[in-house]
Amino acid sequence: MKKVIGCLAILSFISVFSQKNDSITSNNNIQEVVLKGKYYKKYIKKRGSSSMRLDEELIKIPQNISIVTRRALEDQQVTSISDGVLRNISGAQRIEHWSDLYTRFTMRGSRAGSFLNGVNVTSNFGPLSEDMSFVDHIEIIKGPAGFLMSNGESGGMYNIVTKKPTGGVLNGIARMMLGSFSTYRGEVDIDTKLNEKVAFRLNIMAANKKSFRDYEFNDRYIINPSFKFNFSDKTSMTAEYIYQRAKMSELGSAYIFSLKGYADKPVGYTVSDPGIDPTKVESHMININLQHKFNEHWKLTNQLTYVDESTLGSDIWINQFVSENKIIRNLSLWDSQNNMKFGQVFLNGWIKEGAMSHKILAGLDLGSKKYIADWGQTFELDTEENPFDMNAGSYQGPKRGYPKFNRDQPLLERASPSGITEQHYTGVSLQDELGFFEDALRLTLAARYTSVKENNYGVKSHANKINPRIGLSYSINENLSLYTLYDQSFVPQAGLFRDGSTAKPLTANNVEFGIKKDWLSGKWNTSLSLYSITKHNAIAADPSSNNVNNKYAILLGKTRVQGTEFDLKGEVLKGFNVILNYAFTENKFIETTALHKKGDLVPGYAKHAANAWLNYTFLDGHFAGFGI
Repeated sequence: MKKVIGCLAILSFISVFSQKNDSITSNNNIQEVVLKGKYYKKYIKKRGSSSMRLDEELIKIPQNISIVTRRALEDQQVTSISDGVLRNISGAQRIEHWSDLYTRFTMRGSRAGSFLNGVNVTSNFGPLSEDMSFVDHIEIIKGPAGFLMSNGESGGMYNIVTKKPTGGVLNGIARMMLGSFSTYRGEVDIDTKLNEKVAFRLNIMAANKKSFRDYEFNDRYIINPSFKFNFSDKTSMTAEYIYQRAKMSELGSAYIFSLKGYADKPVGYTVSDPGIDPTKVESHMININLQHKFNEHWKLTNQLTYVDESTLGSDIWINQFVSENKIIRNLSLWDSQNNMKFGQVFLNGWIKEGAMSHKILAGLDLGSKKYIADWGQTFELDTEENPFDMNAGSYQGPKRGYPKFNRDQPLLERASPSGITEQHYTGVSLQDELGFFEDALRLTLAARYTSVKENNYGVKSHANKINPRIGLSYSINENLSLYTLYDQSFVPQAGLFRDGSTAKPLTANNVEFGIKKDWLSGKWNTSLSLYSITKHNAIAADPSSNNVNNKYAILLGKTRVQGTEFDLKGEVLKGFNVILNYAFTENKFIETTALHKKGDLVPGYAKHAANAWLNYTFLDGHFAGFGI
């Protein structure tokens, strides 16, 4: 969607902190330093959250991992995962039509997995695009990551880390944003402690906005309370609830079609209609995280997560071109229920044996996902005798009126069997990072066993696999490290071949090399990575004319994506913060298949992608505190 550009106003209030220190810290990372009234913003974090499980500085981890900080999100005025976040991630591209309802983007030739506080909430259609009002920061993990999940795409994942109570004195922030196309947004963030044992945080957001396309709108409301209970110096529990409600124009309204080619229609053109019932989404998320420290070297984390998301809406599409400029629009029902339950237990520990150390990570993951949808009811808004005129200069209502979809039966009955997907998985992982020469040289040896059962629209599959992970990282000094990594991933596939057999899991092998560097005592950093990911057993729908309802699949064979990624971020000069990145991505078929020749490019990926964000804050004089 075209980015909203227009007037912007922000009203903020920050209470006075009752502390004498000159710094405000969060998760042991300085976020904003106040010295004699001057603010130095930070776009980098040295460590990830506990939900990423790796209790180690990013520069020491043998993998391309970066963090989009809260300060960067605020400076860029990012309001949703769909809007603006990708400029901070090398090689990330967004290719889909879900507007701000669902966000799907790709990295390294695959869809990026969506994680929330370390839990894999990725589904076929979901989750609801995360609003930044409750987000503390976003962790980007490139390539497979066996320490989090092996049964997923090989390109990588993003982990949304939500705001948590800090346990400090009362402080709060209120913001209001006004923008083009009737954009109105308000946020409140209150963080305090109720007593010495209990801390509380509350985030509330309400937004209404229209679009540069006629009849398109998106209203969103969020309530996010969270509590942290400090039972003792060693044991704590955090409980949070996120309620999201969206009311927006029908799915697919962002799609524009023309037989004349790209950019044929004016900016405000749409095939939507103001009389179509809005699409409504309600999302509930409950997360409980319990941590216990046995001593300074060993910690146990338990986490339970429940997600329930329901949609009542529709999807607009073009059913037929009657002529070059006249079409028949089709509206289909989209009612769905997305239910997910997760349980996690993982142990972090450290052992010293003579000149060698062991950093242990052991984990158990349980997950259950069920998505049911009724999209079987359709209604043509126009007729061949009275089609929709794409060149009409004024509003034209649907010639057949508006549909009255039948919702009398329960959703489960309407969805069965072609509208149901289910997944149940169990994963056990063990990782040992061996440290040599005072931890300058680190060898990672790990393996993950995963068992997955799936039912995708009536096609059942069951897969078990052990994925190894081997990494080597060497610190030339505390600010410069080199690494190499071998990792694997797999994805169960619901594909039926004409001989009656079913598709094997999509497997991938990743080989990666990289260099990481902190500059000027960590004020800014750079990373450079080279990778090669080979995929096996990819499938696609059988293109034969007698493949009714896409029942059958064909084997695509082997593909390989290779590339280079470069990232630079941080304060390169006093008051001058920079985020720069570039990625070269080449995705090819390396075997001849029924649809492709060896060397053909896999469609849907840009070979070159570059982003830049520059921010300068005046530190002295009359303009101190203002930024460009």
